[in-house]
Amino acid sequence: MADVEENDIQARHRKERKDLQAKIQELKKTSKSDKKKKKESLEEIARLESELEKRHAEELNALNRERKESESTVEGDHDHEEGSDKKNRQSKAQRRREKKEKEERDREAMILAAEAMNINTARQKEYLAILQLLQGRSLTMHDIPSDGNCLYNAVNHQLNITGRKVFDVSSLRSMTAEYILANKDSLLMYMTNPETNNPLTDAEFEKYCDSVKNTAAWGGQIEIKALSHTLHVPIEVIQAEGPPTVQGEEEFKGPNLILTYHRHMYSLGEHFNSTKSAPEPTPDNLEDN
Repeated sequence: MADVEENDIQARHRKERKDLQAKIQELKKTSKSDKKKKKESLEEIARLESELEKRHAEELNALNRERKESESTVEGDHDHEEGSDKKNRQSKAQRRREKKEKEERDREAMILAAEAMNINTARQKEYLAILQLLQGRSLTMHDIPSDGNCLYNAVNHQLNITGRKVFDVSSLRSMTAEYILANKDSLLMYMTNPETNNPLTDAEFEKYCDSVKNTAAWGGQIEIKALSHTLHVPIEVIQAEGPPTVQGEEEFKGPNLILTYHRHMYSLGEHFNSTKSAPEPTPDNLEDN
């Protein structure tokens, strides 16, 4: 029963996150031509995401508390059958355990809530910093879904707007995996096991390439290098901190494929967005400023 309830909660959480993303897209659309409204929308988006993540964490913690309390009740009923003396001894021990467990759960809930707030604060700062960098280049951000394929979809969007040949995600993944396999000797020194931090074994390398090709594994610097050399294009990545990085700048002709890299965009991990030309300012926008 508890597993069914947890599945229901997780399904509802997924729906609420999806609904929030739709609301965020609507907020962005209604404010994209007004800088003042855009700033207010970004603050509202950060607040909504923070509140949703905090509430989801609290609901999951509440479910865990109910589950542990139910288990404790079953254990208490069993103790009663063993005799009153044993029950009294175990009841004291059980109360101590419950008190300790409650303190630990409360501590975990506080940590999760604090982390949700910190994530969103960092996300907002990062988002605004990248927007400012893009504005200096007359660019704006083009949102890419966070589904594990963000790098490949961002590259495809850039291929399209720069007038180059577009590929489906499956083809891009296959081309990337083939490049990594073919250049094992030069790439392996940059690849490590995330759990042990040791260089990949041959078996781990083969598994890595298979995941690039056949799963929604997130792509990073290795995959960017592979895509640049496979597509014969320079790929530029803009981030909040540090100068942009350009892969293939010396080997291939522009225009660059310009992506943005986000460490804090989503609580699940890193993310890539694409870019596009910013709309020309209108007289109304100039008056607002």
